Amino acid sequence: MSFKPKVALAQDFLLQLARLPVSMHAKVMKWAIQFQADPTSSGINYENINGARDPNLKSVRLDKDWRGIVFKPSKGDVYVLLYVDHHDDAYRWAENRKLTINPVTGAMQMVMLEHVAEQEADRGALEQNASEYAAPTQSVEPAPSPLFGELSDTELMSLGVPEELLPVVRKISSEEALDALQPRLPAEAYEGLFLVAAGDSVSQVLQARETRVDQAIDTSDFVAALATAESQSRFVVVDDDEAMQAIMNAPLAQWRVFLHPTQNKLARGDRSGPVRVLGGAGTGKTVLAMHRAKWLAENRALGGKKVLFTTFTRNLALDIEENLKTLCSADTMAKIEVKNLDAWVGGFMRARKLEHRIVYDRKQDGALQAWQAALATKDATLDLPDSFYSDELEQVVLAQGLTTLDQYRTARRVGRGVILSRAKRDAVWPVFEEYRGQLASRKLKEVDDAYREIAEMIAIEQGSQLGYAAIVIDETQDFGPQALKLLRAMIAHGPNDLFFVGDGHQRIYSRNRAAMSRCGIDIRGRSRKLYLNYRTTDEIRRQAVALLEACEIDDLDDGHDESKRYKSLSHGPAPEVRMTSGLEEAARVTIAFIQQWRSVQAENESLSFCVVSYSEKSRDALGQQLQSAGIASVPITAQSNHADARNVVHLATMHRAKGLEFDCVIVVAPENYLGPAEETAGQRRLLYVALTRAKRGALLLQV
Repeated sequence: MSFKPKVALAQDFLLQLARLPVSMHAKVMKWAIQFQADPTSSGINYENINGARDPNLKSVRLDKDWRGIVFKPSKGDVYVLLYVDHHDDAYRWAENRKLTINPVTGAMQMVMLEHVAEQEADRGALEQNASEYAAPTQSVEPAPSPLFGELSDTELMSLGVPEELLPVVRKISSEEALDALQPRLPAEAYEGLFLVAAGDSVSQVLQARETRVDQAIDTSDFVAALATAESQSRFVVVDDDEAMQAIMNAPLAQWRVFLHPTQNKLARGDRSGPVRVLGGAGTGKTVLAMHRAKWLAENRALGGKKVLFTTFTRNLALDIEENLKTLCSADTMAKIEVKNLDAWVGGFMRARKLEHRIVYDRKQDGALQAWQAALATKDATLDLPDSFYSDELEQVVLAQGLTTLDQYRTARRVGRGVILSRAKRDAVWPVFEEYRGQLASRKLKEVDDAYREIAEMIAIEQGSQLGYAAIVIDETQDFGPQALKLLRAMIAHGPNDLFFVGDGHQRIYSRNRAAMSRCGIDIRGRSRKLYLNYRTTDEIRRQAVALLEACEIDDLDDGHDESKRYKSLSHGPAPEVRMTSGLEEAARVTIAFIQQWRSVQAENESLSFCVVSYSEKSRDALGQQLQSAGIASVPITAQSNHADARNVVHLATMHRAKGLEFDCVIVVAPENYLGPAEETAGQRRLLYVALTRAKRGALLLQV
């Protein structure tokens, strides 16, 4: 049986493919499929590239003007499609690039050698000029110390720095210089370097990445190199024509093909228990969660069991399900159940013929009447406002699952402000008891009470054989304590049981912080963090983070999360923050912003826009103004996010925008959203979520 060479596609190849004219795209597709079938065919005319620094890079003729750049090894059986462009541009791209293997990590890396040469030339010229023109008596300020002067070559390469770039990395003396080099560095190298610059040790970075650097590396074995997580973040092996077509027909869906090395490692393999992954907006938490669900479904959902993928909102669950369908085969999707937790609870109650309806809004008819009846029983001598009872119910009684006076007498009330003696607690409790009784008479139940009671039922029934091999949870920060306890009860303790992703910066639903350890979820030794932002420009990220500078952000487990180590890989204009006199002026500024971005969009490019406002009423008012100006718009609702709509401006409330992304976002918010941080933490988190939906441009308007 003949051995077939491996064929891989580089990320740069797919990115360039997406920019090709339609007629050329079809030609490249046809050629690539033939190439995949047999890269050694005599019909493929490999040509040397004059002046190329890497003799293994070859040119392949696609037609009279277009050329493909291919890695054709002098030995071994790996062929890589690297780039495609017009003849001269393709050759120029290839001249100073070299495909190498990192001798410490074993990762395959594309290195731009021209940057090293330019740096050396520039430095030499500067030194010569300085020696010619400096006055003999002139004092010279000492050069700043290199950021990575204490690290050995092996340590730098273990972080992902290509051997060829060691000289230039050693000259870096500031964060700005590191950022300037970022486009030339592999993503893992840039991340490792900025983490070390921020205070982490090399061993801490490698441990978090689960990177081994104790193995002997054959720097000529490209087959082995392709198997590393680092290589798979920029190269994908295609085994047949079907795989080639599937990848090349969706070139812009990079997340389906390429994962950051840390994401790749977390998505695959067995874990001894619950895992928690933190990451700021745009760091790929949901993408990681989807890939994790896919791996679990394909490898661990055995004997008819399924993987449950759950999140807080219905909108996001629908969006995730659609994305999973593009990522997974039909057989894999049959093993994944996607359902937001409240929908799952509703289904459980119907299956058990439990007649209670759940209260999601205490202002709805039956619940409002029950609450008013309960408040009528309060002890007037306590002189506590109605708002105290509402907050106490939410933040203490329901959050902690208190069902008896004895439990309430000893309950923790951290952060509640009002100190209650035992006698006062005894006087307050009857209001909550009456409320639950009033709800029961109307066949209603608070959602936290429903979570608690279902968890108790499942525990009594020994897990009730729910049939889950694993549960993957997105937007963990929006789940309160009772929700986390329910999730813990839904699957037996064991390998791969629970996989959480979340971000305390984006908590906009639950007011009750839930510490995992207090909910029976032990993540010790299985906590990881994502740092690189792939969605938002660094300018937008900085503006969004600045909104939360005075707000304490937790790590979902009684700890603190800091954002100084987050970084974005793209750059663009800084978001403008403007005061307007009201919605009409805000609409005029919004229209001008949209028209300006549309005027500079590239040919064949259709930018996506979203106007994110603070209420449905303001959202609709802004939509009417856009329509009057001839700009088509469509609202995002609980039923649909209209993801397929093109050449329209999306309209959303801040809550509905959660989990979505657009090229440009205009956020409209009341001026008081930016009041004192201790009073407006919730509103500031909403603004953070809204701004970080933007990939390229953002505008914040205060009304």
